[in-house]
Amino acid sequence: MADDQEKDLQKFLKNVDEITTLIQEMNSDDPVVQQKAVYQTEKRLRLMEDAQEEDGCRTTLNKTVISPPQAAGKAVQNADEISPEAFLASLEKDAKERAKRRRENKVLADALKEKGNKAFATGDYETAIANYSEGLDKMKDMKVLYTNRAQAYIKLGEYQKALVDCDWALKCDEKCTKAYFHMGRAHLALKNYSVSRQCYQKISEVNPKLQAQVKEYMHQVEVQEKADLQEKEAHAVLNSGKSTAVTTKNLLETLSKPDQTPLFYAGGMEILTDVMKDCTEQTLFRMHNGFSIISDNEVLRRCLSSAEKDVIEETVCVTVLKLWQAVCRENEENQRLLVLHPDMARLLPSLLACKAMAIRQQSLTLLLQLTQTGHGRSLIFSHLDMTRLLEALLSFLDFSDKKASTAIGLLTDLALEERFQVWFRANLPGVLPALTGVLKRDPVVTNSSALCKCIAIMGSLSAEAAARRHMSACEEFGDACLGLLAKCEDDMDLCREVTYTLLGLMMNLCLQVPFASEVWAMELSRRCLTLLDSQDGGILTIRMV
Repeated sequence: MADDQEKDLQKFLKNVDEITTLIQEMNSDDPVVQQKAVYQTEKRLRLMEDAQEEDGCRTTLNKTVISPPQAAGKAVQNADEISPEAFLASLEKDAKERAKRRRENKVLADALKEKGNKAFATGDYETAIANYSEGLDKMKDMKVLYTNRAQAYIKLGEYQKALVDCDWALKCDEKCTKAYFHMGRAHLALKNYSVSRQCYQKISEVNPKLQAQVKEYMHQVEVQEKADLQEKEAHAVLNSGKSTAVTTKNLLETLSKPDQTPLFYAGGMEILTDVMKDCTEQTLFRMHNGFSIISDNEVLRRCLSSAEKDVIEETVCVTVLKLWQAVCRENEENQRLLVLHPDMARLLPSLLACKAMAIRQQSLTLLLQLTQTGHGRSLIFSHLDMTRLLEALLSFLDFSDKKASTAIGLLTDLALEERFQVWFRANLPGVLPALTGVLKRDPVVTNSSALCKCIAIMGSLSAEAAARRHMSACEEFGDACLGLLAKCEDDMDLCREVTYTLLGLMMNLCLQVPFASEVWAMELSRRCLTLLDSQDGGILTIRMV
């Protein structure tokens, strides 16, 4: 008995010591120490609750997360004077009050977060920061407010403040991938390349499913680090007095003169294009604001944006496009700066669809150059108007020569990318009219190879259920399929490959159950029955399948 009493006493004293330590830690000035103390207190509450359930009785304890413990210290002035049970009962009451306040503050913090997000979306980053900060006054441990504010700080170029917020977000949740992402961006902007890589690598360690995104982030670091080195080398070459380097700088200064004639600028750009022989000159073009000098020049802007271009405007446009090709050839940083220019999202698709053949050809050449790397394709998906780009590429079906095959071949390569497929599914209603227009073309006069590739793209995309459902539900699209099949039947020798590809698309559409139109299904069946009389083994094989 004496031994049991001694054990109980020792257990009681141990509880008192632990509780006293928790109180001291909850009153600490270090928020991290406070949070750990809160966690340990809640853990004790849960353990005590489990023990009480095993004894056949239960005292209800509120397990809501406890906020910083100033009031808890006031509730219990001296832990040595009360029993652990009394202390926990007092703590439970305090926890209920804190939980109520926390729920109220959470509602306010969420509302402020939404206000901040709306301000951020409009580009009002200062207001966004103010809203996020006010939200953090309500909820100190709300990690999303820290990461959102860090993102806004990055937009304003306040990278050190962004890093501080990322640190706080990681204190709230050490596995917060958004915090590591924004931390990586901030270090990248500060040219701390190795640290930026470490941040991005941490993302893949926390969540291996994000490996693909991490790979892209790592490539961005590589591109910027390489660009930084290029600029240091180019600066040294310029200081050495190399003729092409000095000429590049002088030509850009000449082209920066405002209000000159279009042909003045065209002549200067032709000379500048000839100078762009290697990476040094390309880098100097970037360093001396070459992209802004060209894109922000009012005279050149009018030439590039005019709907009906005269001979001089056409000359200027062709010259600009050739210069961009020379500047961006095998230079990923220059490609990034070109595509990121605010006007480029609509300008390149517009030039690609221009009536002037020379402009279309040079635009296509530039686009082909950009799509040679994954980095370039990523820039296109992220920053160009993809709907207008698709329409512009499809318009090359107007030509029966190599240009059509080249343009549609480029579109085929883009369509293989997962990002294209995601975009396609999200924008299918707006894209369907252009695809329907392809099916309405005359297969006899249209480039057969290019037309087959277009239909094959549709067939591949229709294999996905959501896309197939949209296509099947569009009556005009279905009728266009039947109409093209009828045209092919009229001249099967010329249209054999188109027929093969079209039947593949229509087979996919038939997978949609129930049929959007029984009339369409019956007409398709009737036409397929007539194809059974064909002597073409390939068509018969498709029908048997």
